[in-house]
Amino acid sequence: MVPVTFGGVGKVYGDGTRALTDFSLEIADGELMVLVGPSGCGKTTALRMVAGLEEVTEGEIRIGDDVVNDVEARRRDVAMVFQNYALYPHMSVFDNIAFPLRSRRLRRDEIRERVERTASLLGLTEHLARRPKSLSGGQRQRVAMGRAIVREPRLYLMDEPLSNLDAKLRVQMRAEIARLQRELGVTTIYVTHDQIEAMTMGSRICVMRKGVLQQVGPPQELYDDPVNLFVATFVGSPAMNLFRASIERRGDGVALALPRQLLPLPAGNGTALLAAYIGRSVAVGVRPEHVTEATAGDERPQLGVDVLLVEALGSELHVHVELEASPVVTDEVLEIALDTDAAVAETLTQADAVTTQVVARFDSRSRVDPGSPSRVGVDVDRLHFFDLDSGRAIRDARDV
Repeated sequence: MVPVTFGGVGKVYGDGTRALTDFSLEIADGELMVLVGPSGCGKTTALRMVAGLEEVTEGEIRIGDDVVNDVEARRRDVAMVFQNYALYPHMSVFDNIAFPLRSRRLRRDEIRERVERTASLLGLTEHLARRPKSLSGGQRQRVAMGRAIVREPRLYLMDEPLSNLDAKLRVQMRAEIARLQRELGVTTIYVTHDQIEAMTMGSRICVMRKGVLQQVGPPQELYDDPVNLFVATFVGSPAMNLFRASIERRGDGVALALPRQLLPLPAGNGTALLAAYIGRSVAVGVRPEHVTEATAGDERPQLGVDVLLVEALGSELHVHVELEASPVVTDEVLEIALDTDAAVAETLTQADAVTTQVVARFDSRSRVDPGSPSRVGVDVDRLHFFDLDSGRAIRDARDV
């Protein structure tokens, strides 16, 4: 087991394209670190540089105490699991897993013992005589993992290993990979564009955008306390709701002014910082679970909305509502929208947009119909505020 350190790492390709900028990250011994971000953010480039498949343009990469910038890939003692399983179709499962051991000319009895132990760990024992074409996608991915595990390397690198699997298998395999990593205790760097995968697997997550590290921390920390609009928009499913509001003074405190409604904010919610924004607009973020149905006697601040769509999920309802407030249209928000849903991005860029769609979570027994007006209660102490110019979260005086 070894730690991995990126120290000010940069990558510029021959045509001048910059893929990574001043990337610094420390991955602890035995940690499962997930690199996540939209397509083209630099996460796979970072992984390939650790593997020795890409040259480092700037900075240094350490595996343990060794600077590996100029170390050949085969001498780094790392194992990589790819998106495409890269199995040998003419070989049995046993021979596919055994291949790296035979390349190292280990004894036959040691090879058999290590392959059988690995197959048992992965639930492949009864499939050792079969060939890849007769296996399911999940089984093939286990074989690819087995070929990496059997080497007993000091570091595992995984590049979107589950992207070719269907939804059910992805859920099963991500739990299995996390379990295996805990049992083996080997430092692992896992790359994915799927933030749900990242949230459920990583001991820490590194969110990247355009080759620049945005935030790194435990999954819950990124969910509860995003440092900027990009992380706030990217992390969470359903995504964080965002809308624009102007800050007005209300007595000794402040309130969020929407076109036809006012949302008062209690003192002590970090709202003292918002005093610097009085008369200006900010981006307001709120998670769906903090926007719920307003009930009789509800003392929370409320907003009037129009119900657009109701999704029944059994345990709860996801209620899509329209709020009369301008949408947040910044480069980072548009980038994520374009990466996930071009139609949403087109809606955001409409010059006359004066309403925003918000997702709320209602009790499964709630009676709410599309096309009808409703009221939602907002947990105002769980609101997030972002500067519209910088995109940074307004969390201390430096952000004002």
